[in-house]
Amino acid sequence: MKALLSHDPGGPETLKIADLPDPKPGEGELLVRVRAAAINYPDVLIIEDKYQFKPPRPFAPGGEIAGEVEAVGEGVDGWSVGDRLIAVPGWGGLAEKVVIAAKSAIPLPAERSFVDGAALLLTYATSIHALYDRGHLEEGDTLLVLGAAGGVGLAAIELGKARGARVIAAVSSEGKARAARQAGADDAIIYPRGPFDRVGQKALAQLFKDAVGPNGADVIYDPVGGDYAEPALRAIGWEGRYLVVGFPAGIPRLPLNLTLLKSCDVCGVFWGAFAARDPKGNAAHVAELFRLWDAGKIGPKVSATYPLGRAGEAIAAMAGREAIGKLVVTLD
Repeated sequence: MKALLSHDPGGPETLKIADLPDPKPGEGELLVRVRAAAINYPDVLIIEDKYQFKPPRPFAPGGEIAGEVEAVGEGVDGWSVGDRLIAVPGWGGLAEKVVIAAKSAIPLPAERSFVDGAALLLTYATSIHALYDRGHLEEGDTLLVLGAAGGVGLAAIELGKARGARVIAAVSSEGKARAARQAGADDAIIYPRGPFDRVGQKALAQLFKDAVGPNGADVIYDPVGGDYAEPALRAIGWEGRYLVVGFPAGIPRLPLNLTLLKSCDVCGVFWGAFAARDPKGNAAHVAELFRLWDAGKIGPKVSATYPLGRAGEAIAAMAGREAIGKLVVTLD
């Protein structure tokens, strides 16, 4: 089989296509013929050795897949050769075949494409856990979404609207603002590119405050971090919930006096750990996502697809924070 491998820490230019023996499933595992693999920001970090997981090299990045069961390991019930599935193995997806734990696989309905299936789970499962469990988002709440045109950002917009919230999208370009509005955002604001000095941060905070209104945001969804975090926190409302989702702009340092003044919560969001610790809760969220998908209230937004040989370009686009929606590598 062919795989795109990381032999040494570095950027996407360090990845190389290689031929490897086909893997075999062990007890409790499935061998999956990968048909599509979505690219996410953790793929940027994991090949640079900056992610919380560091698989032994060489390894293939690609943490989110859709495909078909090619072989079933011992002790696995409920799966047969040819079954369609989606899964989040963490890495290994940029290969023609990958072995995954059977308990992590989720059936993919026949009417859904592999490309859309690969683009669903990580962004929407992260966002539904963030908004429902950590943010306690309710109908009528005001939700401010940073990085709103990325995969998790667009998912947060759709899930926020499905929950009955007023959604304000914050993005870095007019094209991204259009994508956010198309996803259902009630309003979209364009912020400048950081880094910011204190004057710039103050101006950004005012931009956020003007957008959310005098009562502030009930929930702030932040997958960006960096110099955007403190200005966003200054726009939070009384007893608001600030959701820490990711840090592509850097890890911020928040002045904790703001949490006292607003009596607000700063909440970490780690969907992978949640799914491992509460599989029943995660399964309920996934079932809700498929229900909302069937109802037309959510749906993966794939802006570009790439063959395996150009998967490094997709990772580079993700690293540059220019992608709108999801990027997917196809392996048909």
